[in-house]
Amino acid sequence: RPTQAVCIPAIHLHMTAATMQISQKDFQKAQEQLKLLKKDPGNETKLKLYALFKQATEGPCNAPKPGMLDFVKKAKWDAWNSLGNLSQDNARQKYAELVSSLVSAESASQKEEASPEEGRHDGYETLIVTTKNNITKIMFNRPDRKNAINHQMYREIIKALEEAGKNDSTITVITGNGDYYSSGNDLNNFANVQPGEMEKMAKDGAVLLKEFVGHFIDFPKPLIAVVNGPAIGICVTVLGLCDLVYASDRATFHTPFSQLGQSPEGCSSYLFPKIMGLAKASEMLLFNKKLTAAEACAQGLVTEVFPDNSFQKEVWARLEAYASLPKNSLAVSKQLLRSLEKEKLHAVNSRECEVLTERWLSDECVNAIVSFFQKKSKL
Repeated sequence: RPTQAVCIPAIHLHMTAATMQISQKDFQKAQEQLKLLKKDPGNETKLKLYALFKQATEGPCNAPKPGMLDFVKKAKWDAWNSLGNLSQDNARQKYAELVSSLVSAESASQKEEASPEEGRHDGYETLIVTTKNNITKIMFNRPDRKNAINHQMYREIIKALEEAGKNDSTITVITGNGDYYSSGNDLNNFANVQPGEMEKMAKDGAVLLKEFVGHFIDFPKPLIAVVNGPAIGICVTVLGLCDLVYASDRATFHTPFSQLGQSPEGCSSYLFPKIMGLAKASEMLLFNKKLTAAEACAQGLVTEVFPDNSFQKEVWARLEAYASLPKNSLAVSKQLLRSLEKEKLHAVNSRECEVLTERWLSDECVNAIVSFFQKKSKL
């Protein structure tokens, strides 16, 4: 076949070179901007940044695959490898765009913080805690992570409940910021654990969980959950320890314990059969059935469901009316309703945490969590 000359206009070559130069300049600028971020963007975003940086500087993944139990290196390798044959130019561009979005989000957040909400409590990073009109509101505030509960957030919720139990508010409300109420336990709590540290991680985790649930059991005032969106795991199980649960009709309730090789917590092994009957509780706690808000209400886990478009308005009007009731009368009445069960609930909490410690150290649980991270990295 005769060879044909390929004509490439000089102007095209000039434009391509200029584009590459700008891309490289933007890439270097993005690296500098990333160093100036004050807020941790979260493990998922950090993995994306790592992968795009490696792809931009070295090309497609060329490193050997790490061992299954080296969660951190494995997650990094999976993230880089998932970019396939993405060109270095495109990787630089995507890296710069991602950093730019993080800078914009942090700038907007800083503007919000410059004019803090009335009655806002200081000292919280993962929550927004406010007291206004006799209501203390504890809002999960990790919307970029679907309000997943990491170790810091567990401790901050404990602190917020302690403060709310002692202050002058009449009722306390728990809700979520963003589309989710909470996606439950942040499985990145398990991601950085080395094999030799597993036993310590399990024991420390059980101590923290027991204290967390204990604060719900002992909370002295009416405690109301305002479930604004999907709820998963621990934030579902402790709903049985709340006095009222109001839900948007877009909320769902899911406790996928057996999928992750784990077992029930939050006193759900005792309270859920009592609330909804053994068969329905088993369907949820053993076989991972996800309930709609209407189903959760029919089974007694949720007090009332509201249309999403009027949810906040209707619920908060009600809560403000409740908060105007005599404070001491509400507290004394709650103690009468709950006092006979307290000893039993603490015993159940202790036993559930013992079983979970065993579960977290089991091969079943480790393999299930590894599988979860593998699926996540392929998304």
